[in-house]
Amino acid sequence: MIESAKVAVVGVGNNTSALVQGLNFYRRTGSLVGIHRPEVAGLGVGDVDVVAAFAISDAKVGRDLHEAIFLPPNNFPRLDAELPPSGVTVQRGLVDATEIERLAQSLEGAEVLLYSAPSGRPETARAYAEAALAAGVAFVNTTSDAVAREASRLERFTTAGVPLIGDDLASQFGSSVVHRALLRLLEERGLTLVSSYQVNLGGTEDFRNLVENPNTKQQSKANAVGSDKVQMAPLGYLSHLGSQKIAHLNVEAQGWGGTEVSLDVRLKVHDPSGAAGVNIDLVRMAAGALRAGRGGYLPEAAALLKSPPGTAI
Repeated sequence: MIESAKVAVVGVGNNTSALVQGLNFYRRTGSLVGIHRPEVAGLGVGDVDVVAAFAISDAKVGRDLHEAIFLPPNNFPRLDAELPPSGVTVQRGLVDATEIERLAQSLEGAEVLLYSAPSGRPETARAYAEAALAAGVAFVNTTSDAVAREASRLERFTTAGVPLIGDDLASQFGSSVVHRALLRLLEERGLTLVSSYQVNLGGTEDFRNLVENPNTKQQSKANAVGSDKVQMAPLGYLSHLGSQKIAHLNVEAQGWGGTEVSLDVRLKVHDPSGAAGVNIDLVRMAAGALRAGRGGYLPEAAALLKSPPGTAI
């Protein structure tokens, strides 16, 4: 029987709540609803154990992980009434880059470090990546901050035989994935794109942070869509949406003889669920690659990312 992947998480917010709750749900029920890949690198959905968690919130540090994921401002709903204590106590995360050695020591026993803190803190993201490299632990960057796209860091991970995956998730079924598919369909059917835009509204704390620190996210979304004719409206934070995100997509095109084609789409999803549905694959890819001695970027992860190496920073 294959040994479970051992994962440490940075950030005990909604995305971690969705992932942790989902692991318990799928392990208990055996359900495959919402699962893209039942098995990755020989690892099933239930073959992932969270062995460490890091946060900077005073309210969450020192709490059991299964308690901390339900504390405000988290607002992702409870998936399952049965969630016993995890036995993992949330530890204090990095305060600054001088604590890299401490963090690296705290990663003992982990194979993958899943960085799921808010975007817009590039120095912090890079410090966690350095801690992972020092500990020989694969690093998965779910944020739009440039980590895996930086050539010198990617080279060092490759040389060390440690996987480095990023940057930024292409949500399991989010606005960027849907938008890109629509644009690809236009091209495949011979229509000419005239213009397009995307508007995103959300109610999570991470969404509020992105409203205040939008630069890297805007670039990452542009990378994901892959067309200079698409405009990204500023992100909008609406607290009453909770963990849900609403996206409005518009496509204006020309068909035969220059005739007008116009398409408007409204998408409503639980944003953290979309992240968890991708993270479960990324951490299994990373664990499998680490065990196989494959360092650096993993090409098989490209479809799950908005800004893999080679895209704009």
